[in-house]
This record gives sequence, C-alpha cells and structure tokens, in this order.
Amino acid sequence: MASIAVLGTGRMGAAIARRLLEVGHRVTVWNRTAEKTAPLVAAGGLAAPTPAVPEAEVVITMLTDAAAVQEVVEAADLRPGSVLVEMSTIGPEAVRALRVPDGVTLVDSPVLGSVAAAESGQLNVLAGGDVERALSVLESLGTVHRCGALGSGAALKLVANTALVTGLAALADTVAVARAVGVDAGTALSVASRGALGGAVVRATAAGAAFPIALAAKDLDLVSGFTSPPMVRAAAAVLREAPDQSADLAAIVPGAASVPEAAGVSEARP
Repeated sequence: MASIAVLGTGRMGAAIARRLLEVGHRVTVWNRTAEKTAPLVAAGGLAAPTPAVPEAEVVITMLTDAAAVQEVVEAADLRPGSVLVEMSTIGPEAVRALRVPDGVTLVDSPVLGSVAAAESGQLNVLAGGDVERALSVLESLGTVHRCGALGSGAALKLVANTALVTGLAALADTVAVARAVGVDAGTALSVASRGALGGAVVRATAAGAAFPIALAAKDLDLVSGFTSPPMVRAAAAVLREAPDQSADLAAIVPGAASVPEAAGVSEARP
C-alpha cells in the first residue's frame, strides 16, 4: 500500500483520509487547525506538525483556494518521484500555474460527491494529467474519469459546479413562484422532481450534504474569470444575498430543509 499525505482535513479532506486508512494505506495528515487531525490519528493516521511530508509517495491537497494550495505545496518538501494530487477546486489556470519541484508529477483530481460518498469510496474523481502513478489511490476513492491533459479535471469541476449552483438557484425561484401563487414548497418540489430540475431536488433535499454557500460563491467567481453568462451572474447574486454563508448550498431553496429526502419527495402526490 502507498504512503500518502493528506494536506487539508476539512470535511472532505478528512473523509478522504478516513477512506484511505480504511483500505489500508499509510496516511499522514496535516491541517492548519491541528485539532482537526485528532480523529484521524485515532483511526490510525499519523499527524504531521507541518505540511512538510518528504516521505510521502502521494500527496493530496484539499484546501480552500489557489493561494492556500501554492503556499502548502511550497512547504510540503515534495521529493522527486512523488505525485502531487491536487483535489481542491481552484480552476484549470491555477492548477497549471502550480510550481512543483523537478521530478514531481502533478495531477489535478477534484471530486464530485458528498462526505458519505468519500467515506464509502463512491466519489466521481475527475483526473487530469499523467494519472497512472496515482491511479490505484484514486480508484480507492471512487470511479476515476480521465479528463485529459493537466487542468482538464479542474475545468470539468467548474462545469459540474456551475450546473449544481444554477440548478439550485432555479429551484429556489421555482419555490418562490409556488409560494406566490399559493402552492406549498413540498408540493412544488414534488412536481419539480419529475421534470428538468429533478437532480436539483435530489440535492436540495439530501440529508448530511455540506457544501458551504461561501465556497459555492468562490467557485462561481472562478467561473466568471472565464465567462459570465446571465444564469451564472444571477446565481452568484443569490449566493451573495444568503444570510448564512456557512450554511449548505441547499439553504438557498426556501422550505427544502423541511421536506423529506428525494425518495419521499418524488413519491409524494401533488
């Protein structure tokens, strides 16, 4: 099994580290807030006092933004022959601009899926670049989609997140219209679940999802660096106006939190 370092153990980073430990890898973890690594140490991981992990064969970064990724990569003391797997959502340009030491292979590999999917090895892994030497590690996290050259995984992640955020914003408007004409949110979501916004209903009513509004807004800012079509601008405005930026993205859909998960919604009768 590989010697892996996971740098950044927020919700997704920690879930990925737990999965890697569960399947038998040797995992070292680091986080700016050191206390967040304690549960992973209890599960068999080794905590690093700094991001320097020269012994690791595969180093995974799961951080907030491009500046944090570059800072941590520079401090990681990556050794020639190792692989850096960049899983944060920072966009293709930032991936290609990352400075890594000679002899280090860089792979961009953001993921689609929840914490639960990470812990059960059911993520969709969007891999760009020369993925071969990290393939067995990535396959233990879920289904690997080879996207092409370096940066292509990061690009596809922006596409996927655009669909997610604009879909939920459209669903929020759907519920607003329903309320204006006297239809309750549950009935509106039941009808919407059978149409073009069915996937958005599944996400809006999912239990345990945790994609903070602030991070979704950051991702749309990345998209706007390439293009800014009307729906993206409208969705960005919805996110900016949300009162609790730490809440899950589904909070922008009025009434969704009080409606059963997708199965119950889709089975309801209008």
